[in-house]
Amino acid sequence: MKPKFTVKDLFDLSRSVVGDRLAAYTYPWEALSEIDAWIAQLGPTLDPALYDHPSPDLWIAKTAEVAPSALIEGPAIICDGAKIRHCAYVRHGSIIGAGATVGNSTEVKNAILFDGVQVPHFNYVGDSILGYRAHLGGGALLSNFRSDGGLITMRIAGEDFPTGSNKVGAFIGDFGEIGAGAVLNPGTVIGRRAIVYPLVSVRGFVPEQHIYKERGNVVERKM
Repeated sequence: MKPKFTVKDLFDLSRSVVGDRLAAYTYPWEALSEIDAWIAQLGPTLDPALYDHPSPDLWIAKTAEVAPSALIEGPAIICDGAKIRHCAYVRHGSIIGAGATVGNSTEVKNAILFDGVQVPHFNYVGDSILGYRAHLGGGALLSNFRSDGGLITMRIAGEDFPTGSNKVGAFIGDFGEIGAGAVLNPGTVIGRRAIVYPLVSVRGFVPEQHIYKERGNVVERKM
């Protein structure tokens, strides 16, 4: 079966405020460098009756819940009904979808969280895209930088895709579930409805509707 790891394979594009922009790309990592520009283009078009605009490059839906201890730095868009909890750190280039949760002590940077995404407890999400209702267990980390600082190459089904960047995180398809304490290494792709067990280190590609138990032990998920 052909591996499914393109933008349209991974994501329901109707579930993000920038879905139409993502649709112009074949692979999700190609869009990472455009997020700041998309925020600058989209922000001024948002209805001021629905969005607060507390700084020149920041838009926060009036229905969003933002804890007093949270820190949000623009450019960023926080959509309808999103929750930014205690001590969350939302850095530049963040698009937080409708109904999404960025939880306590979670950091998000240059990332797109589709609607309904849950990153609720002590997570790091850098240079990544998380599809509709994707969920990270407590302490799960999406690493975006190699220890040697080198450029990141996506390795999927025996094929290499150079990104030309030294900062690339993970791409998690709709309904992806990442267990507590798991680490997704730079340039990892998790297919739709795939599950990653807790406390494992993942590199490369997990096919849609599969379960990653440990390296070399990936099984089909029975639905």
